[in-house]
Amino acid sequence: MRIGIFGGTFNPPHNGHVTMARAAVAQLGLDKLLIVPACVPPHKPLPSGVTAGQRYDMAALMAAPVGRCAEASDMELHRTGKSYTSDTLVQLQQEYPDAELWLLMGSDMFLSLHTWHEPEVICRIARIAAFRRVEEDIRAAMERQKQRLEQRYQAQVTLLENPELIELSSTDVRAALAEGRGSGLVPAAVWGYIQREHLYGTATDLKHLTPDALRPIAMSYLKPKRMTHVLGTEATAVKLAKQYGADETEARVAALLHDCTKKLDMDQQLALCRQYGLELDELEQQALKLLHSRTGAAIARDVFGVNDAVYSAIRFHTTGKPHMTLLEKILYLADYMEPTRDFDGVERLREVVRQDIDRGLLLGLTMTIEEMREMGNPIHHLTLDAQRYLIEQGVKQV
Repeated sequence: MRIGIFGGTFNPPHNGHVTMARAAVAQLGLDKLLIVPACVPPHKPLPSGVTAGQRYDMAALMAAPVGRCAEASDMELHRTGKSYTSDTLVQLQQEYPDAELWLLMGSDMFLSLHTWHEPEVICRIARIAAFRRVEEDIRAAMERQKQRLEQRYQAQVTLLENPELIELSSTDVRAALAEGRGSGLVPAAVWGYIQREHLYGTATDLKHLTPDALRPIAMSYLKPKRMTHVLGTEATAVKLAKQYGADETEARVAALLHDCTKKLDMDQQLALCRQYGLELDELEQQALKLLHSRTGAAIARDVFGVNDAVYSAIRFHTTGKPHMTLLEKILYLADYMEPTRDFDGVERLREVVRQDIDRGLLLGLTMTIEEMREMGNPIHHLTLDAQRYLIEQGVKQV
């Protein structure tokens, strides 16, 4: 396995970081790329106002446009003292004893590598991959540094090209953001995170957002692998809203926010339930999967000021309920059958929904109930009640 290590302060991660990461993955054939924010960088002080945890969150969001092999690591945030690269590499060598480690760096860092803490340890454990610059004098200096490191430390050095090179620094990005610019300098979800955390002098009014303005902020709540699902849910919800006459803006907003707390663990979910005074039934107290609809709806109303229709659609998108509104039906089904869903029967479900939304809803509820029974899992009473209500209303089973 080939693992790339991309360290930095990532305050914030920007599009220049993304192009470097993509180039490294492509040219080195990396199986995994670890984006590692430093806790206490040894080479420069950190500006105040942004925590290490926030920099980690942004690094995790930066992984999305890099690709599936990229992920953020918080390993340096758990160590005390300065974040020395040699310590990180020792830890990674222990964790991945059979892996081929590649340390990625820009030209400035590469040219000063011999002055770092324990350069001999760095060069022994990892191969060095440095990105060339376009300037001829810097390229020449990098060639000389390559020879120096190979001779002094027996380093294995590869100089990479970056065909998508973006000359940009985090300092430039922070300055632009403070002036009300810079949204296009960072990945979309990072821009969303900066807005909702009000970092770098931004002051976005979160309660009066258009769906387009909300979209990057909604993405910032998600793990990268879930972003495609949420965008697919939005697109499907809009199609259903157009077909059946629902409010398209409400459908977009509900879809974008329906999974905003999905990544939280049980303790975090329960803490939000206490914060918002949400009373849970016996099954909800035990089933993590059910809680994100409760807490997500609460966040949507508290943070983003959604109306009651959107709140209720998010609230019941997991279980359904009797007497569902059109918007509630649309979100329930869009979440269930968006384009990335590929379970047995999904094409049949999509076809039925296109013909009749109530028959499609009954089919979706029935499929959920059957799946839960096959798995031996308890079924929430609202799902059973929703199925029973539709049957009593004369909706025909497919």
